[in-house]
Amino acid sequence: MPDHQERPGLAASLAAATQFLTLIPLGNGHDHPLARCVVMFPVVGAAIGLVGGVFYIVAGWLGLGPVLAAIVCVVAMLVLTRGLHEDGLADLADGLGAHADRAGRLAVMRDSRIGAFGAMALVIVIGARVATVADLPNDMAVLAALVVAAALSRASMVVAMAVMPAAREDGMAEAAGEPAFDQVLIALGIGAVLALALLFPWAWIAALAGGGIAACLVGWLAMTVLGGKTGDVLGAMQQVSEIGVLAGAVAVT
Repeated sequence: MPDHQERPGLAASLAAATQFLTLIPLGNGHDHPLARCVVMFPVVGAAIGLVGGVFYIVAGWLGLGPVLAAIVCVVAMLVLTRGLHEDGLADLADGLGAHADRAGRLAVMRDSRIGAFGAMALVIVIGARVATVADLPNDMAVLAALVVAAALSRASMVVAMAVMPAAREDGMAEAAGEPAFDQVLIALGIGAVLALALLFPWAWIAALAGGGIAACLVGWLAMTVLGGKTGDVLGAMQQVSEIGVLAGAVAVT
């Protein structure tokens, strides 16, 4: 059930979200349960996307072409987030690729070693992110699309935390708790407003559709195979949803 007690203020929520989603240490951000701080996930996501966009623009100023600049951009975001969501994607891919029952797949996902399916998933997803960024028409389009994609993809995690049951009782997703309904709406609202403001007039529709469909596919697969969410599922959802938003923006720009 959602926990409405002792909600942190916006500054504390921002600190906790930043500390969880990036390598930036901000004091005692984890003093509050994660579910009470997720309203700031899309805000931190937008900042991550902004950093990636700035690196893309600087790389272009230094004479790098779109593909190399996109690689620099993606690497910068990987470093800033310490590969948190990529790690979840790889673990989920290894679990889904295992010839095992539900319990066996969950056990594989807890193994810190990366397998063949995880490695392939990382290559595909990182390659897709580089390709979509490189395919955007100009610097400002890249900057806008990255901010929106990073924000919306992290808002999708908030929705999944609220609506999906935990696949196991002792995992990160269960320990994080369930966000309150108003926090889910605010997180989605932040992502949607950024999309409308930065991808107007038409790209925001494709971006929302692409990100939403991608997130739903990951959620459906997790429910079907695992019976619910795990921290790895949330990470994979962020990665796939980000690509969906970027692909939507590419399709109409």
